[in-house]
Amino acid sequence: MHADGTGPRGSPRVWLLLGDKPGDNAQVLALARALAEPFLLKRLIPRPEWVLGKPRFRPTLEHLDPARSDPLEPPWPELVLTIGRRPSMAALWLAERAAGRTRLVIVGRPKRWPERFALIVAPAQYAVPEAANVVRLELPLLAPDPERLRAAAERWAERFAGLPRPLTAVLVGGETKPYRFDAAVARRLAGELEALREREGGTLWLTTSRRTAPPVAEALAAALPPGTPFHRWRPDAPPEANPYLGLLALADRFVATGDSVSMLVEVARLGRPLAIFPLPVRADPATRLRRAVGRALAPEGSLAGLGALGRRLGLLGFPRELERIHRSLFASGRAVRLGEPFPPPGPPPPDELDRAVARLRVLLDGTAAQAAPHRGL
Repeated sequence: MHADGTGPRGSPRVWLLLGDKPGDNAQVLALARALAEPFLLKRLIPRPEWVLGKPRFRPTLEHLDPARSDPLEPPWPELVLTIGRRPSMAALWLAERAAGRTRLVIVGRPKRWPERFALIVAPAQYAVPEAANVVRLELPLLAPDPERLRAAAERWAERFAGLPRPLTAVLVGGETKPYRFDAAVARRLAGELEALREREGGTLWLTTSRRTAPPVAEALAAALPPGTPFHRWRPDAPPEANPYLGLLALADRFVATGDSVSMLVEVARLGRPLAIFPLPVRADPATRLRRAVGRALAPEGSLAGLGALGRRLGLLGFPRELERIHRSLFASGRAVRLGEPFPPPGPPPPDELDRAVARLRVLLDGTAAQAAPHRGL
């Protein structure tokens, strides 16, 4: 082992620090696999109170469950790929102990200290400004696995074969700040789906996700026409019972709630007709004020300079607006709002993976003109 904690050449040069969110993890794994470099995967599981709660953002491991998380010990890697608030806190902790020899790459947005990351791979929903260490993407690095789609198509083909067409897959997510998804919103979604079926016929098939609250599922089940196929996600159900991949493979068109970037992007990557059901923003004054202030402080906002100062001081992060993804899909003709005529099938969006991988390769080959991440607080 080297004196700085960096391992010998035989140890993996790349580590992936991943959390408990499948959609996040899939993006980092896609990037790492395309890099074609051996990597070590470290699973980091938050303590129960921080699964939904947000720990104060700082370089630490205190928010992780040590019994269920993989250990972070030297020899340290040359490059760490991570995503999300909780894993990136651990990445910053690791970089401090590697004495500046480990470079950090984050997919998405850093909550603070963007200068400590050698590369920020930023999809459109994050208002990250242009910078030397930023590569901007139109869409997140999400795509269905072709082999899993083929297997699901074989498994579900007979089940779907006799259904009236078109088969419309309805992919239901869950509430996420600042959006509201309660029983009332679920009933409105059910009403729009029933109107769609009355207009165009065919079959609706709904499937929920792990973020779908039980009251939302109950409201949908009660409001939909009797006999509508409806799958409720359950943590103890076998994966083959979930129709999600079968629907991705075989459905004629899709409706997805606007909260789930992964569902929207996976359908878009297939070039399939997509309608988005945007969730309403919470109407309370605090939420409206936060959104107004966030937009003003964003890189393109009226108070952009003040926002940049706040981020340099570690007081502000980069705002997330899912509507940015919606607007991108609408503008490219890949999606419409639910209630509008479905777009025709089309080619998938451009693959931006190669561009991100090229920047990673520069970092690994040691030819980057970027400075090493900041060593301390």
